[in-house]
Amino acid sequence: MSPYENAQHAAEELRARTAGLDHDVAVVMGSGWLPAADRLGEPEFEVPLAELPGFSAPAVAGHGGTVRSLRLGDRRALVFCGRTHYYEGKGVEAVVHGVRTAAAAGVRALVLTNGCGGLVPEWTPGSPVVISDHINLTATSPLVGATFVDLTEVYSRRLRDLVRSVDPTLPEGVYVQVTGPHYETPAEIGMIRAVGGHLVGMSTALEAIAAREAGLEVLGLSIVTNHAAGTTGEPLHHEEVLEAGRLAADRMGALLADVLPQV
Repeated sequence: MSPYENAQHAAEELRARTAGLDHDVAVVMGSGWLPAADRLGEPEFEVPLAELPGFSAPAVAGHGGTVRSLRLGDRRALVFCGRTHYYEGKGVEAVVHGVRTAAAAGVRALVLTNGCGGLVPEWTPGSPVVISDHINLTATSPLVGATFVDLTEVYSRRLRDLVRSVDPTLPEGVYVQVTGPHYETPAEIGMIRAVGGHLVGMSTALEAIAAREAGLEVLGLSIVTNHAAGTTGEPLHHEEVLEAGRLAADRMGALLADVLPQV
């Protein structure tokens, strides 16, 4: 079975588990974002990801293990509370399976969120940043064969403008995806800064590429969970990621509640 057939199979099962409802937008909740997902309100349906074809339970603390279906204004959203990371060793197809399932379910816009390290000193832990572009340092792609996808505007300018109309204070930055699971060395952070990166993490870029292949409009949102390695001299811990998510939960939940009905 091809990855696209597998996603179609999962989408059919998801539709059956959500009363056959159509969905307009999907959100992938990254590390530390689960409290923000809770601020969106009670889901009408909630399905364990591991019960859908091609999915497995999230392996990282701070990720839930379900996909929620809920109404926001006149839009219906799928909220994936967790994702598969490339460092889990399940292959790039597993990393982008949720995106392809959402596309097969009829979603036309995708919001990718993450917790990440920040290279801009003014972006303290808990700061939200809109992703303007990305650099993929994973040395892989979800695309196979002669599949040429234009990435001139991976992250929709329309959706970025929409977010800033809700919160004009949000800065923009270039997100760099590395493979992980180890954090970066100070020298690697220096390289990332030199090539134009402002944010660094272990997700998002591969999913964004798959989303653009599927024709989805993409919005990327980061929470800076820690200063990047070498910028403060302090060691990095995953607990920082979760704490920053808790600190930003109210603001980001309110932001998503305002933005998603307009997407």
